[in-house]
Amino acid sequence: MSAVLEARALTRRFGDVTALDDVSFAIPAGQVVGLLGHNGAGKTTTIRLLNGLLAPTEGDVRTLGLDPGTNGPSVRARTGVLTETPSLDDRMTARESMTFWADMWNVPRPNVERRVTELLDRFELADRADDRVGGYSRGMRQRLALARTLVHDPPVLFLDEPTAALDPIAALGVRDLVRTLAAGEQRTVLICTHNLVEAQELCDRVIILRRGRVVADGSPSEVVHAAALPVGVEIEVDPEHSAAALSIASEISADRATLGAGGAIAIEGMARDAVPQLVRRLVASGAEVYRVSPRQATLEDAYVALYGNEDAA
Repeated sequence: MSAVLEARALTRRFGDVTALDDVSFAIPAGQVVGLLGHNGAGKTTTIRLLNGLLAPTEGDVRTLGLDPGTNGPSVRARTGVLTETPSLDDRMTARESMTFWADMWNVPRPNVERRVTELLDRFELADRADDRVGGYSRGMRQRLALARTLVHDPPVLFLDEPTAALDPIAALGVRDLVRTLAAGEQRTVLICTHNLVEAQELCDRVIILRRGRVVADGSPSEVVHAAALPVGVEIEVDPEHSAAALSIASEISADRATLGAGGAIAIEGMARDAVPQLVRRLVASGAEVYRVSPRQATLEDAYVALYGNEDAA
């Protein structure tokens, strides 16, 4: 499968600061990939290099098989970019704004009206299409900015925090749309986000950058598995034996065990192979064990483990 977005030993320096350090990846068509990392990790630099807005200091980058440094206009004509704070002309209506950008992207004139109407409807803006953008809510502005990235039907999308300003229902709609764009229409979507729950749910793959280097690359489940994090466990016993059960749990697990309502004991950080031992000890003590519920590690857990206590830049 040929790569749509590719970096090989990619390095970018700004004076004495190394923004990207020997980064390599290959992303095929139809994948939704999350580019994750603290502020300053190198996410924006990566997107600028892929779009030909910056040149590598070392290494090589390709977008749709082209060198963005020498074919920048061609690359940018086939990509859609949603920045974290997209600019919109408040004096225009949504329809005027979309039509303007369709002209900018050289959408064939006979197709413009149909394309604009289709996208305004898709993003639930049709009933306000002829209102000035200055009167739009933040969520409506975000939906319009998203629609604008698609007006020229690009095969590659770069989205920076695409659901940050949306209510839960609108955000769900955008996530469904991204899935359709990738799987159904074979677009490649690179998303920069700090919403790790969303990244775990939406992305086929995540690339985590830390201080300009790739520290994890794989599906969300692969990244979580590679982190080898201890699991959390909740065990429910009969209330009569809850105090004794808490004592046994504390002996087996060096981490925190707390007693909740109804005899439920929550244990943080217990090793997976210690769970059967705990159950055997509880049964031997005479406790009735009603429930054992492990809490699986999440992408957020893996991300925190990779970054440790490092503060965002």
